Amino acid sequence: MYVMKLTAPCKDYIWGGTRLRDEYGKRSDADKVAESWELSCHKDGKSVIANGSYEGSTLEEYIEKEGKQVLGTNCGRFEYFPVLIKLIDAKDNLSVQVHPDNDYAMRVEGEYGKTEMWYVIDADEGAELLYGFKHEISRDEFAERIRNNTLLEVTNNVPVHKGDVFFIESGTLHAIGKGILIAEIQQNSNTTYRIYDYGRVGKDGKPRELHIDKACEVTKLIPPTRPTKPMGEPMKKDGWTETLLAECEYFRVRRLDVEASAKYTADGTSFHSLLVLDGDFDIGGVELSKGESCFIPAGLGAYELKGAGEAILTDIV
Repeated sequence: MYVMKLTAPCKDYIWGGTRLRDEYGKRSDADKVAESWELSCHKDGKSVIANGSYEGSTLEEYIEKEGKQVLGTNCGRFEYFPVLIKLIDAKDNLSVQVHPDNDYAMRVEGEYGKTEMWYVIDADEGAELLYGFKHEISRDEFAERIRNNTLLEVTNNVPVHKGDVFFIESGTLHAIGKGILIAEIQQNSNTTYRIYDYGRVGKDGKPRELHIDKACEVTKLIPPTRPTKPMGEPMKKDGWTETLLAECEYFRVRRLDVEASAKYTADGTSFHSLLVLDGDFDIGGVELSKGESCFIPAGLGAYELKGAGEAILTDIV
C-alpha cells in the first residue's frame, strides 16, 4: 500500500484551450486539451498508476485486485467508484446543459446521475458562467424558450473570480463560460443533457446533438439556492490552512494552502485524492508538481505533504 501518482486521460472537446498542456504539464497529441481526468475509473477515460508495483495499471485494475477496502468503509454505499475529478480549461463557452439525478440516470442511462462542484482556479477579467435561472419559470415556458431560442433571456449569469465555488446539484441548469479554468469534483458519471450550443458543429461538420426532451424532464426551473463561496471558513493549522469547499453525500472537498508541510491520515473510512494546483510537494517520497495528482488508499495511515503550494483534497464522508 503506497501513495500512487496518477496519469490523467485528456479530452479534446471543441471549446477547450491549451493551458492544461502549457501550464499544467498535460500530455496530448490533440490540438486542444479541454479536460484532464485526474481521478477516474470511468469507462470513458481511466487514470493510470505511474509509480510503484502497480505502475502501468489503471486505478480500476488496482481496486479490483486489492479489493474495495482500499476505498474505505464510507464507499460501501456506492455500487462503483464514487467520484470523478477533472481539470477543465474553457477557452470558449461550454454548452448550456443539465445532469439528471440518480433515479432518472440509472433508469434511463444505466449509470449514476451527476452532482458536482466547481472550484475556480483562474478566470479572465469579465468572465461569467450560467448558473440556474433568474426567477422560477414553468416547464411549458422552458420548452417554448428552447424552441424559439430565447432561453438565455431568463438564465442566471454570474461573474466569476478566482477562488469562487459553485455547487451544482443534479437538475441545475449550468454552463461554464469562456476564459475560466476549473477543478471539478463530481459523481462518477458522464451523462450530460445538452440544451443549447450556440449553433456550433462537431468534428463531422454537423450540429452537435441536443437532448431537449430529457432536459425538460430533469431540470429544476428555479434560481440557485447556494452562495458561490466555500462552505467553510479558512482554518489555520500548524504549517497550512484548510478550507472546506464543499461537502455532500458524494464527496468532501478541502483546499489546502501549505506553507511548509501539512499532515493528514488516510484511515479505514476513505481514500484520499490530492490534486496539486500550484507549487511542489513530496508525499511519502512521491513528488507532485502543479497539475499532478495522487491516490492514497484507505488505511495507509499518516502521511505528510512537504513543500509549499495549493492542493485540493477529496475524500468520502
